[in-house]
Amino acid sequence: MRPPIDSGPLGPEGDFMTPYRLHASLGYNLSLAARLQERRLDDGLKTLGLTRTTWCVLLAAGNEGLSQPSDIARFIGIDRTATSRALRHLETEGLLTRENGDADKRTTRVSLTALGHKRIAEGTPLAEANNRAMKAKLSSDDQRALFQLLGKLTAGEDTQFSRF
Repeated sequence: MRPPIDSGPLGPEGDFMTPYRLHASLGYNLSLAARLQERRLDDGLKTLGLTRTTWCVLLAAGNEGLSQPSDIARFIGIDRTATSRALRHLETEGLLTRENGDADKRTTRVSLTALGHKRIAEGTPLAEANNRAMKAKLSSDDQRALFQLLGKLTAGEDTQFSRF
C-alpha cells in the first residue's frame, strides 16, 4: 500500500524517497571534522599574523626547500593566483623575498628571511598541538585506516584549489 501523497518527494522510479539526512552524510561529516581542525589551527596561526595558506607557503619554502611559485602551488594544492597573493603578503611582512631568475627574468625564486624561519619555529608547536589533538581521538589503527580512506576519496581527483 502506498503512503499518502504528502509523504515526501517521489524518486525517479515513482516511489517515495527517503529524505536526505544532512548529519548522516559523508560530506557533511568530513567538512565538519575539517572545519574543527582548521578553526583550531587558524586561531593559533592568527596570533602569528598567518593564515593556513601563508603557513603552508612558509612550510613549502622553508621545510621543503621549494623556491619556484609553481612548485609551491602544486605542493600545497592551490592555484597560482592564490600562491602569488600569499607570496606578496609574506614578502610585505618581511617573511620571504622574491627574486627574478638569473637566466630567465620571467622566473621567480622564493627564499625565506630570518623572520620567515622564526615564524616557522613559532608556528610549528601550534600545528603539532593541533595535529595531536585530532590524533588523540583515534587509535593508531584508526589513524592508518583514516589516511587510507582519505587517500581513496582523493585519488584521481583535482586537488588544486584557489585557497586552502
